[in-house]
Amino acid sequence: MTAPALQTTRQCPYAPPEEHTRIRDTDSGISRVTLPSGQVAWALSRLEHIRAMLTDPRFSSDRRDPNFPRFTREQPSFDIMRRSIIQMDPPEHGPARKAVVGEFTVRRMAGLRPRIQEIVDEHIDAMLAGPRPADLVQALSLPVPSLVICEQLGVPYHDHDFFQVRSSALLSRATTAEGRRQAVTELCDYLKDLIAKKAAEPTDDLLGRQLAQGNDPEDVLSLAFLLLIAGHETTANMISLGVVTLLERPEELAALRADPARTLPAIEELLRVYTIAEFANSRVAVEDVEIGGVTIRAGDPVLAMSNAANHDPAAFDDADEIKLDRGARNHVAFGFGIHQCLGQNLARMELQIVFDTLLRRIPGLRLATPADKLSYKDDVLIYGIHEVPVTWEDPA
Repeated sequence: MTAPALQTTRQCPYAPPEEHTRIRDTDSGISRVTLPSGQVAWALSRLEHIRAMLTDPRFSSDRRDPNFPRFTREQPSFDIMRRSIIQMDPPEHGPARKAVVGEFTVRRMAGLRPRIQEIVDEHIDAMLAGPRPADLVQALSLPVPSLVICEQLGVPYHDHDFFQVRSSALLSRATTAEGRRQAVTELCDYLKDLIAKKAAEPTDDLLGRQLAQGNDPEDVLSLAFLLLIAGHETTANMISLGVVTLLERPEELAALRADPARTLPAIEELLRVYTIAEFANSRVAVEDVEIGGVTIRAGDPVLAMSNAANHDPAAFDDADEIKLDRGARNHVAFGFGIHQCLGQNLARMELQIVFDTLLRRIPGLRLATPADKLSYKDDVLIYGIHEVPVTWEDPA
């Protein structure tokens, strides 16, 4: 029997596609689907099953495996550079992650807080001094995490338009194979040149420290490529989605403004509700495995429907409701297991600083376009909003 085509468009920004929910509510919660690439993959839709897969070494994270779930018919352009840590399995993965995990500890992130606060304030100053309405995406959501990751890596921020255009091309499902390869090649050439300069003249930044530790420049290139793209696209989209959600809920927004201790639990709920990188937890089986009574054979692609899992009623009470005081951290928005997102502490801190500062400094902030009229990113691999027009009332 032919497997139905995977549905990727959300009928509601706050909920997974209806087909994902239907699969989750079947007896097993597991089904076959046909991906846009033409591959037929197993789809996991329950939190219990996805977390089990992400901690089972019989599933591989190697994107170079021809059976790894993909959304284009062409093989990804990974031959241009070495595998990054998200593509590695044990035992290779452990040492590679250990080499960089110290850059993302809670303590090191706390040291970045004053500079991130300064960056946020500078961009809010500029937005307030400009015309109304303003596009929150261009004024704040995108430049803040972009500047933060550039400074952390040691990438000149004045080149941000160069890598923004190319990272957008890589994340768009509409980009051709040739366009994708060109974007990867141009980004790699840029980063190779930057890394060579840092090798010749050491710098005190993440890339410079990786080189100083004796790491191979090719490995540093793969790391830089991963962090540069993942380090700003994901947080930028969460800022936009989070602000829209808060502005649509004035009573809860007022509660957050009155008590900033509520912000971090609200961030966890927003991460759960949106699950913007909903297929990032996908894997390929390297041995026969049984999950939920279903036998998955070695070589089978396995798609993680993480958005459906993060709305799983078996894991979250009133799972389809947005409860900003829920604070549950058992979601898989940042993954789970050995590949859990390296930058999650940084992302949470950036979101906290942005939300708290916006609420404090612009109490009259409001949407200039109704939320249901905004253009949501159903055409890219990371969910978000293309543009968020906002305006505000001057303080009395």
